[in-house]
Amino acid sequence: MIVLANDGISQSGIQALEKAGFQVLTTTVAQEQLANYINKNNVNVLLVRSATTVRKEVIDACPTLKVIGRGGVGMDNIDVEYAKSKNIHVINTPAASSQSVAELVFAHLFGGVRFLHDSNRNMPLDGDTRFKALKKNYANGMELRGKTLGIVGFGRIGQEVAKIALGVGMKVVACDKLIENAEIKVSFFDGQSVSFKITTQSIDEVFKQSDFISLHIPAQKDYIIGKEQFEKMKDGVGIVNAARGGVINEVHLVDALESGKVSFAGLDTFENEPTPAIQVLMNGRVSLTPHIGAATQEAQNRIGVELAEQIKSLLFTDKN
Repeated sequence: MIVLANDGISQSGIQALEKAGFQVLTTTVAQEQLANYINKNNVNVLLVRSATTVRKEVIDACPTLKVIGRGGVGMDNIDVEYAKSKNIHVINTPAASSQSVAELVFAHLFGGVRFLHDSNRNMPLDGDTRFKALKKNYANGMELRGKTLGIVGFGRIGQEVAKIALGVGMKVVACDKLIENAEIKVSFFDGQSVSFKITTQSIDEVFKQSDFISLHIPAQKDYIIGKEQFEKMKDGVGIVNAARGGVINEVHLVDALESGKVSFAGLDTFENEPTPAIQVLMNGRVSLTPHIGAATQEAQNRIGVELAEQIKSLLFTDKN
C-alpha cells in the first residue's frame, strides 16, 4: 500500500510505515494537482498537516483512498463526516503535540511580559545608539508568578498549559463546554508529582478574573473574542492564541492593543493564514510566530509514529 505524506512526516514515522510494508511518498503536491497525483500513484493513505485541505471534491475524485490522516489535533481542513460516509478512515494525533503547543504559549507569555518581541525588533536597529533609552522603555516588565492565567478550552492542550502555569506559580482558571472538572498532575524530573483539581467556570468569569488568557479551542463559525469580550477583561490583559485563526476578531484586537486594554498579544495563528493582516504583523505589541505550535522535533516524531501505528492497525484489521 502507498502512503502520501503531502505535508511531510518525521523520519521515525517513515521508518515505522516502511517496516510494516508501506511505500511512503513525501512529495509535496500542489492542492490543485492533489487528486491527479493520488490517482496516478494509486495512493491509499493521505497524510496532511494544516497546509493541505481534503474536501469533498478530492474525496470523490480519489477512489483508492482508504485513510486520511491529520498530523495534529484540529481537522477543520478535512471533510471528516463526508469521508467517513465514503468508508474512509479519518485519523489524527490529538495528544502528540500538546506539550509543544503549551511550551510555545509560555514562550509568548514570557516574551510578552518582558517585551522581548519588541526588544528583538529594536535592539538590532538602535541598540548601539539608544541603549539607555531602550533600557528605560523595557524596564517595566512583570513576573508571571502570582498572576492568574485564564484558559479557554480545557482539553489536552489546555491542561498541558495549566501544568506549566501551576509549575510557574500561577493561579489557573478555565472554561470548557464539555469538561466540568479536571485533575492536573504536575510531574517533576525526580518522579515526584503534585495534583490540582480545577473546576471550570463560565467564559465571562474567566475573562473577568484573568491577567493573561490563552485560547485552546477549535475553529469556530463566529469570533470568541471581540469588542464586547475585551470590555469584560482586566485592563492590561495579555492574550495568546495558539489555537486557530478566526477565534479573535483581529480588528478589535488591534483596537484593544492601541488603547492599552490589551497589553500584548502572542499570535501563532491568524484570521487570514497564510497571509496575515499587515496591521497585525506590524503592531509592536504583538509577538508573532507562523503557526508552529506543533513544530518541535519531539512532537513531529510522536506524530509520525502515532500515525503509523493507527494506519497499521486500521488497514491490517480491514485486510483480515
